[in-house]
Amino acid sequence: MYEPTRDDKFSFGLWTITKKVGLDPFGKPTREPPPPVEVVRKLGEMGVWGINFHDDDLVPAEKAGDKEKIVKEFRAAVDDAGMVVSMVSCDLFSDPMFRDGAFTSADARVRGRAVQKAMRALDLGKEFDAPLFVMWGGREGTEVNATGKLLDAHAWWRDALDYLCAYSEEQGYGYRFALEPKPNEPRGDTFMPTSGAMLGFIATLEHADMVGVNPEVAHEVMAGLNFPHVLAQVIDAGKLFHVDLNDQRFGRFDQDRRFASENPSTALFTVALLEQHYDGPLQFDSHALRTEDMEGVWDFVRGSMRSYLILREKAAAFASDPEVAQWREAYYVRDGELEGLLSFSSDNAQRLKEYEFDLDMLRGRGIGLERIDQIAFEHLTGVR
Repeated sequence: MYEPTRDDKFSFGLWTITKKVGLDPFGKPTREPPPPVEVVRKLGEMGVWGINFHDDDLVPAEKAGDKEKIVKEFRAAVDDAGMVVSMVSCDLFSDPMFRDGAFTSADARVRGRAVQKAMRALDLGKEFDAPLFVMWGGREGTEVNATGKLLDAHAWWRDALDYLCAYSEEQGYGYRFALEPKPNEPRGDTFMPTSGAMLGFIATLEHADMVGVNPEVAHEVMAGLNFPHVLAQVIDAGKLFHVDLNDQRFGRFDQDRRFASENPSTALFTVALLEQHYDGPLQFDSHALRTEDMEGVWDFVRGSMRSYLILREKAAAFASDPEVAQWREAYYVRDGELEGLLSFSSDNAQRLKEYEFDLDMLRGRGIGLERIDQIAFEHLTGVR
């Protein structure tokens, strides 16, 4: 019942398998990275729709001379698997030169290199007809406030994004750009740390219509936020260009756990929002546990998609439950007269000021949130 198809638009980053090989700050890798073409072949067999990558994931700097061969082989593997390259990104965080920022470095030479590298990543992505460019500012931040660049950093980042949007337009690439926020790690504090901050920043861009948000579950949880709330705000703004699904424990480092493995209730209502308001790629930006061999990696891939499909079924059952409909009928109190007065005019404002409310009734009215939360729990656990 829960086997994925291409219609589900599930996607994985190449790095989640080839780079996430059990390495952590305290230990060496626990498994060997498989070749990219093998990853594509295996994902295709498992029903995955999309694959994506950072520029250096596919063509490492030390293999730049083999770029044409690598691209050709990868393109053939994607085609043979019946998959698409759903987006592309640029690694502006690994190289030591970016240790104090890429687009927000105080060194103009570093900023120039960052924009150059991003343009080349745009060129690479178009060799695969990628429609979207996701930008995570992993090094765009600081550990100290004494640099004096806090305002300058925003201006430099804005200049870089305006430049890249203009480049994409001039080349006829047709990219949309999705900014991915994160509160910290690897920097002590990251600029534009949440999706709400990104929405405010996007409004200042010259090409704001081309730029949206790529919210990630783990990153928003790291900031102590409720992901469905974040998701709803981005949807309301019309800026949900991409989404990264994973899971995370509150108060921890960026764990990138399998989707729904930690907070299934949050995941349930995340899926409910996505199914109703989004038709783009469903990206799993997470990775298998360090304990796993390659078979465990494929279990992680399979489990990520299966969890989403299970939750999609649960969300639909919850939405169609007659008791939920009955509860919502009582929860959403309609009042035609008052709703009319809430449409502003001078007359409506005067009438609303004079309106007599039954304050005792409003203060004493029970809402019934205990009931609806329990119904959601029962659907989630399979009791209903």
